[in-house]
Amino acid sequence: MDRGGCQLSGGGGGGGDGGPESGMITLEDLESFAEDQVPDSGNGSLEDETGTMEEEEGRLLHYWQDVARGHQVEVPQDMAEPIQQLTTNNHGQSDRERVPFSLLTHKEKCGELLYEKRHYEKAHWACITVQEDTYEQSICYGFMRLMRYICQQNSLGDYLGMTLPILTIVRTDENQSVISRNVTVAYYLPTQHQAQPPQPLDSEIVIEVWPATVAYTRPFTGPTNEITVIGQISTMAGVLASPGVCVNDSFIVAGYTNPAHSNRQNEIWFLERR
Repeated sequence: MDRGGCQLSGGGGGGGDGGPESGMITLEDLESFAEDQVPDSGNGSLEDETGTMEEEEGRLLHYWQDVARGHQVEVPQDMAEPIQQLTTNNHGQSDRERVPFSLLTHKEKCGELLYEKRHYEKAHWACITVQEDTYEQSICYGFMRLMRYICQQNSLGDYLGMTLPILTIVRTDENQSVISRNVTVAYYLPTQHQAQPPQPLDSEIVIEVWPATVAYTRPFTGPTNEITVIGQISTMAGVLASPGVCVNDSFIVAGYTNPAHSNRQNEIWFLERR
């Protein structure tokens, strides 16, 4: 697997061949798995609790597998425990730490937010660069590898905590019309782990220190495939007064909500040149 840098300063991979919707299967996918679908705790015996946990893991795994089939992605059996851990430890977006930033300025037109200019401090991110047959597959498989790291496959052997947004770093050609198939998926280390990031057991996951940077961000809703990402890049370039101040061949798609949701919340980020 090819691995490359993915700093906010403009490094990273990119996506390619897009499908009808983003392939990133995030924690929000599980929010439609209603609480009343999860088995109760039985009569309290150790045997019943063990059986219930195994049943819950199995049902959540099957749900993820059903979602993934729509993106031609196979969720392996060993994802059952990470999926269950993420579900147990998170109960809504309010429980997930947001990547901190300072708002520098923003631009509106007729009440519509065109973009925000933000400052992000230097921070540690866990990154993995993947190249699969499609953009969706690359994001899916990259995020599943990060899930294992977040849940237990780290030097602490413990759950690290979920953060938002999950970032996808994409590269384009010089005309910004074609996205590379290399996709870098990145996870912000929670504040409590920033000083001493737990090391991944997966050698393809790299802990990187991303330098402080300025990002121009624009919100958009709906799916994030190759066509929509290219469209959002074009739109963002059109609303910026001086797009030349930004990196012109590397961009970030920030995902906040379930890719299957009809009103999915995303952002496109342009990075200011250093």
